[in-house]
Formats: sequence, C-alpha cells, structure tokens
Amino acid sequence: MNAMSDWKHPGGKLREIGAEHLSDDELLAILIGTGVKGKPAEAIAKELMTRFGSFKGMSQQPLAKFAEIRGLADVKVIRIAAAFEIARRIVNEVFRESVS
Repeated sequence: MNAMSDWKHPGGKLREIGAEHLSDDELLAILIGTGVKGKPAEAIAKELMTRFGSFKGMSQQPLAKFAEIRGLADVKVIRIAAAFEIARRIVNEVFRESVS
C-alpha cells in the first residue's frame, strides 16, 4: 500500500501517521464516512465545524440541528451522537478516577 495515496482520505492518514495528527475536520469526516453527490464527507465535516465552532459546540446541539445539513442522514447523525456519548462517558470515568 502506498502511504501517500492513502492520505487522499482521512482514514488512510490516520492509519499511516496516527489519529493525533488529524484535524478535527478529518476526524469528523471519518465518522461521517461518505458524502453525497457534490459534497464529500470532508466538506460536510468542515460545514459542521464552521457552524458549531468546535466539538463542544456540536455536542450541545439537538440532533435535529445536524439533520439540517445536506449530506447528514439519520445514520450519520446517530453515529456522531454515539461518538459524543462515548467521549462523555470517558470524561466521566476519568473524572471519577481522579477524585477517588
């Protein structure tokens, strides 16, 4: 596999150099998976980050706000919501461990 050709997509970049080297847009694009005609996952991710400002800003939105964005159907919105819930649970677990 050619590492540089894998970098055409965020998933290939993550595989080759690690998640810590990806931008927020790229990480979100991986969750989104695929785009729609004329709008790749990377463009959808960029629109989300522009509209909501950050992952924190996104996490405070009702699911209906995500559905307003062209290219985000139910499955993609649910995938993003699940990722935020996983992150919330990790933070809570770390917090509980730090106060113990």
